[in-house]
Amino acid sequence: MPPPIRTTITLLLAWGVVIFGCHISEVKDVSRNTWVFLILSGLSTGLSWLFYFKAIQLGDVSRVAPIDKLSVVITILLAFLFLHEQPSLKVVIGAVLIATGSIFMIL
Repeated sequence: MPPPIRTTITLLLAWGVVIFGCHISEVKDVSRNTWVFLILSGLSTGLSWLFYFKAIQLGDVSRVAPIDKLSVVITILLAFLFLHEQPSLKVVIGAVLIATGSIFMIL
């Protein structure tokens, strides 16, 4: 599914949850900073899919997909560094396995 369509569907589903979950009155309580980060998040998600599909067009999927999956490992590292989350042993083992598998697939 092309990125703009995927992002639009995600946006519609999210608003559907707000509207049909009777949370529309709570939207006014969302801060300006939260709106900015939601919009930036949506834009970055759409752009990431555009770049992902372009990378697949230009390169081998067997090399592009493992690099994409490293985003999970990067997210765990960033959560540890900036949010001071303490990952469990299970999370660390999972991250190591994802990184190892990605490296093997890339090579």
